Amino acid sequence: MPELVVRLRAAGCVFAEDEAAVLLESAGSAEELEAMVVRREAGEPLEHVVGWVDLAGVRVSIDPGVFVPRQRTAFLVERAAARLDGLDHPPVVLDLGCGTGALALALARTLPPGGVTVHAVDLDPAAVACAARNLADIPGAVHLGDLTETLPAELAGRVDVILANMPYVPTAAIGLMPPESRDFEPTVTVDGGSDGLDLVRRVAGLASYWLVPGGSVWVETGADQAEAAADAFGRAGLTPAIHTDDERGATVVSAISPR
Repeated sequence: MPELVVRLRAAGCVFAEDEAAVLLESAGSAEELEAMVVRREAGEPLEHVVGWVDLAGVRVSIDPGVFVPRQRTAFLVERAAARLDGLDHPPVVLDLGCGTGALALALARTLPPGGVTVHAVDLDPAAVACAARNLADIPGAVHLGDLTETLPAELAGRVDVILANMPYVPTAAIGLMPPESRDFEPTVTVDGGSDGLDLVRRVAGLASYWLVPGGSVWVETGADQAEAAADAFGRAGLTPAIHTDDERGATVVSAISPR
């Protein structure tokens, strides 16, 4: 362990001890461990190296090139799950820009088995394949497409919760991101346009069509973007709210459709 920690620290890994433990747990042999360490030293995200990520206590498979769910996004899942508490019917959940499907999977794990139907969508075939594997045991389907364009028409007006962890990094700020994100995740998974909210505004414009009356949509933003995001949902006829978790550095905007 000490030698491994030293190597990881030299590679710039801030949490070298924690990463060493994950690598040791994931490697099946000394040779595999060495190959993993070399990849991590080259800057590849730890989650891509080991093939999994933990979100909200749920282990999620992840493939190279697919967006890595951030730990702060567990706050979004928790808030959305609380909204479903006490619902009198099995919920229908829509995960837009699903990536690995981690958000929908983590939310589903808070509910009784078989108690949720999930539809997940992503533009990237690699992400769709990854999400389909992660969500294989949950009723529903994973769709390849741009936001809602490939969803079945019968889903309109039947969704209880939309999870939409859209890209929200302003285009000009992408070059300032850590190399492991900038170099190993597709730009489309982080680029939110000039102010970072292009995709969030699109979600605001389509949410009410898919939601049940009183249904909710949840997006993550930067702290300085939350008011503008909330305004976009308000202009679309929904009732927005801003939620923050200072400990995790998380900002989430929710919006409720009219009853």
